Amino acid sequence: MRNTRTLTRRAALTATAVTAALVLAACGNDSDSASSGHDGHSASSSSASSSAAAHNEQDMAFAQGMIPHHQQALEMAKLAVGRASSATVKSLASRIEKAQDPEIQTMNGWLKSWGQDMSSSMPGMDHSAGSGMPGMMDGTDMGHLKKMSGTDFDTMFLTMMIDHHKGAVEMATAEKNKGAYGPATSMADDIITAQTAEITEMNNLLGKG
Repeated sequence: MRNTRTLTRRAALTATAVTAALVLAACGNDSDSASSGHDGHSASSSSASSSAAAHNEQDMAFAQGMIPHHQQALEMAKLAVGRASSATVKSLASRIEKAQDPEIQTMNGWLKSWGQDMSSSMPGMDHSAGSGMPGMMDGTDMGHLKKMSGTDFDTMFLTMMIDHHKGAVEMATAEKNKGAYGPATSMADDIITAQTAEITEMNNLLGKG
């Protein structure tokens, strides 16, 4: 009888010790997980903060200038839908729209993350009336384009868009050379490549190739 009680007591003590060990281990894991999660959150926040901070005045100027520059290109491209006579010109206009509209959204996102607002940082800007940026058309040019159709529209559209693209390439080159924000310099490189190719294409359509 005594032996049985002794064994029972030992078993109970062993079970209690094992349970305590498991509880302590679980607490340790929870602490490690919480610590790991906190560190991960801090690293993520730090990364986002450094990403937003890793830009300079050139990057902001690039985004603030290229947004209205692209917007004018989209305005011109939309006119081609109902006024151009050449299917090639319409296709080009569609490609310009598909490429530049997402870039506008991306650049707006950058400005927001940098605490910048284009409308307040560039008061009075009218992208359709020209703003001193390279390649921007003034109100008179845009007015003429809106009144044209057929082959006359095709010729004027291509002529204006070549100048517009050259301006964009100039702005993108400045960003590539002087910008600090990786995504912005990468976009600038893409703009240079794509729009230089389109300039060649448009010159060929005008018989200037």
